Amino acid sequence: MVKKKSLIPIISIVGKSNSGKTTLIEKLIQELVRRGYRVATIKHHLHDFEIDKEGKDSWRHRQAGSRATVVATPQKVALIEDVEEDLSIEALRERYIHDVDLILTEGFKGNPHPKIEVSRAVLKRELLCAPEDNLLAVASDVPLSIEAPCLDINDVQGLVDLIEAAVLK
Repeated sequence: MVKKKSLIPIISIVGKSNSGKTTLIEKLIQELVRRGYRVATIKHHLHDFEIDKEGKDSWRHRQAGSRATVVATPQKVALIEDVEEDLSIEALRERYIHDVDLILTEGFKGNPHPKIEVSRAVLKRELLCAPEDNLLAVASDVPLSIEAPCLDINDVQGLVDLIEAAVLK
């Protein structure tokens, strides 16, 4: 009998620009790791980026026409790969992520996965998500009257408790 590979669960951290998504993700990772979970992250960006440095061997390989370049050391591996389209979270999970218990994403607003939205009163912005968008919770610096749980943005333990109950247990 072939054992079917189970899908790694995904939680998307969403919010408007400068709401504190990255800071919250850092804190969530630390608490999840403290509790013994293995975490991966996917950051989506609408603009191109370059991690190769001009003149380095991997940059030279790509300039010569290599579509994929792997840089490997005894401690880490990096892959730089040209793609034909914006890959979905599911495609990225399938192609690149393994041996973790949870994937946290940032920058994928319109996806079907459970979401924690980050909201700050000073930004005076409406929420991006509603409960029908698979909104798991809102992390905010002010109490909000909404249909999903609203936790203090600094209540990282409470947010991880919610993540554990909803997707990890």
